[in-house]
Amino acid sequence: MASTIGWELYRTFLSVLNEGSLSGAARSLGITQPTVGRHVVALEKALGLALFTRSPTGLLPTEAALALRTQAEAMASTAASLERTAASQGDGIRGVVRVTASDMIGVEVLPPILGQLRHEHPDLEIELVLTNRVQDLLRREADIAVRMTPPKQEMLIARRVGKIELGLHATKEYLDRHGVPRNIHELSGHTLVGFDAETDFIRAARKLLPGLGRELFALRSDSDVAQLALIRAGAGLGVCQVPLARRRPGGEPLVRVLPRQISLSLETWITMHEDLRNRPSCRVTFEALVAGLQRHVAAGSA
Repeated sequence: MASTIGWELYRTFLSVLNEGSLSGAARSLGITQPTVGRHVVALEKALGLALFTRSPTGLLPTEAALALRTQAEAMASTAASLERTAASQGDGIRGVVRVTASDMIGVEVLPPILGQLRHEHPDLEIELVLTNRVQDLLRREADIAVRMTPPKQEMLIARRVGKIELGLHATKEYLDRHGVPRNIHELSGHTLVGFDAETDFIRAARKLLPGLGRELFALRSDSDVAQLALIRAGAGLGVCQVPLARRRPGGEPLVRVLPRQISLSLETWITMHEDLRNRPSCRVTFEALVAGLQRHVAAGSA
């Protein structure tokens, strides 16, 4: 095996893995298809392994290729982090900061926070990654994360910003048509909006609401943003964040029902790798997120 293999070969390998073809990888990387092919052949020769087999649908990764994916992804994250660090050097608040958050927080809460941050620091660039998967800050998949669970990894700076309350809500129009449920048993006569696939949060919520299951929901989606859109459209009753229920774009606030019987909470944290504490761009972004999320939490209890 070659002692030194260029990063560009691993980058191309990872792109072929993700795209499933030489042509797709070429488009993704902005290089020619023959160059992608040469990179793959060179990496296979250097490693002494076959990485792909051809099929009618494209290139299929071998077991060896799949075994290398995690390390290649870690290399890609490290390379991207190196570029962000280099871009942030110099005077003032500048460069790229990669922030990850859930779909709901990223769509409904962060835009005005990040917009104001950019207004105050026009040389700052933000990459916003929306995913419900907990991205690994130690592997530098992101610089800063908004998380709904306490961080378990060491070497992270973590700031707890509070608990976001969740409650059962519907539009006034929906309740005028179908009536307001007076207890949990009366929910069976309503259209309920909820999850499709079970999550750790759902399993925890079941301890407070025995019998909670996907079969109860006539409208199901694993997207929190889609669920909120259905509730705001008057399609049914569903659980959403209390601060978000109080602001309904283009209409009246959502109405909360059964607040004593149905009350859940999301503990919210802002986390960052401790090595980034001295990078001005990350420090300013971290503090802006903490302040903005604290205002969001407070809006739910106002």
